[in-house]
Amino acid sequence: MEGLRISDGDLENWFTYHSPSQDQTFAYNRIREQARKMAFTIRDSCPPGPDTTAAIRLLRLSVMTANQAIACDPDG
Repeated sequence: MEGLRISDGDLENWFTYHSPSQDQTFAYNRIREQARKMAFTIRDSCPPGPDTTAAIRLLRLSVMTANQAIACDPDG
C-alpha cells in the first residue's frame, strides 16, 4: 500500500512562519507550563540515565509537535 502524498499546501503551511494570535499564545503557554511540570516530575521520579534523558527529550518533542498543530491549524 502506498502512503499519502504530501500536498504542496501542507508543505507551504508547515514551512511558513505563522504569527500567533492571542488564543494561540495562550494555548502555547498552557502546553509549555504543563510540560514543564511533567519534566520536573520525570526528573525527580526517575533515576538519572539515558531513559530519563530520552523521556524529557520526547516531552520536548511533544511540546514542539503540539505547537506545530496549533500554528498550522487551517481553521485557527
